[in-house]
Amino acid sequence: MAVMDLDKDGGAPAGVVAKLMKVDPSFITLHSKALEKVGFVRRKTGIRDARVVQLSLTDKARKRLANIAAQQEELDQFVFGELGIEESMRLSSRLAALRKRLERARLKAELDTGAESARGRSRR
Repeated sequence: MAVMDLDKDGGAPAGVVAKLMKVDPSFITLHSKALEKVGFVRRKTGIRDARVVQLSLTDKARKRLANIAAQQEELDQFVFGELGIEESMRLSSRLAALRKRLERARLKAELDTGAESARGRSRR
C-alpha cells in the first residue's frame, strides 16, 4: 500500500517506503525482490542516483488490490450492513473499552494470584 500511495513519476524510492513502514531498508529490498519475481512490483534504478531503487506496482498488482478491496467491501457490507456508520463507531468504541477492562481484570487476577502464593510461602 505504501508503494501504491507513493507511486507517482516512475515509482516510490525504496528508502521512503522503508521509512513510511518504519522498517529497515533491507526488509524492503528483500521483499520487493520477492514481489518482483511474482510480478507484483517493478524495481528500477534511479535515473539521477543509481543507489536509489524506485518501486512501482504492476498492473497485475493493481488488479489484485482492486479485487481485494472489492471483496473487503462486500465482507464489510455483509458483517456490518445493518449498522450505520454511527452505530459501527459506537460498537467499535465499546469493544475497545471492553478489551481494556478485560486486560485490567487479567492483570489484577495475576497480581492477586501472585500475592496469594507469596503469602502461602511465607506461612511455611
